[in-house]
Amino acid sequence: MTKLSVNINKVATLRNARGGNNPDVVQVALDCEKFGAQGITVHPRPDERHIRYQDVYDLKAVLRTEFNIEGNPVDKFNDLVLKVRPTQVTLVPDAPDQITSNTGWDTKKNLSFLTEIIGEFKEKGIRTSVFVNAEAEMVEYAAKAGADRVELYTEPYASAYAGSPEDAVRPFVEAARTARGLGLGLNAGHDLSLENLKYMHEQIGWIDEVSIGHALICDALYLGLEETVKRYLECLK
Repeated sequence: MTKLSVNINKVATLRNARGGNNPDVVQVALDCEKFGAQGITVHPRPDERHIRYQDVYDLKAVLRTEFNIEGNPVDKFNDLVLKVRPTQVTLVPDAPDQITSNTGWDTKKNLSFLTEIIGEFKEKGIRTSVFVNAEAEMVEYAAKAGADRVELYTEPYASAYAGSPEDAVRPFVEAARTARGLGLGLNAGHDLSLENLKYMHEQIGWIDEVSIGHALICDALYLGLEETVKRYLECLK
């Protein structure tokens, strides 16, 4: 079964735009769980422009489903993850000033670094996923670094989907098969939506987890959060 992990960064962005605690990030996360989501994802950045480090501690104290923390493994981030001990940490190579993640790791070039940091997290019992482009070599070197899973960066799929779903998904199927052959778990995320999620899931039925935030929160403005979560879950049946 493919799990839905709701990324609540955009909820925090809305809260921070006005100050105070409306919307309440923790309550939204709990509601997502209540509506059927099997996980919650956050991506704290060094400037805390959306999810704050305190949010991470607050969420850890109350969440009942899987908790996934994404981010660039700089010292501040690593310390947070090692203290909180989420279900999963997803390593993402984004610069501090990036609006959003826009590429996966060069796992071959960064093999030594990734091996060291993955080892630290796994010592604490934290499942470790590495954010990669849909390229067999990048998947292979993530396995060599000791990762438990890879997360396929799916923006290229989402961008090409309208032109040709078959062509758009092809490299992702190949990368997913490589991951399965190496015994790696498989996650996917970035720009997945109600438009393109079902097709990807039909082609790659062994995805363990999709992490979806921006599109899901945008859909919730029109459909409501409960109905939106249910529709995303329906795509994963």
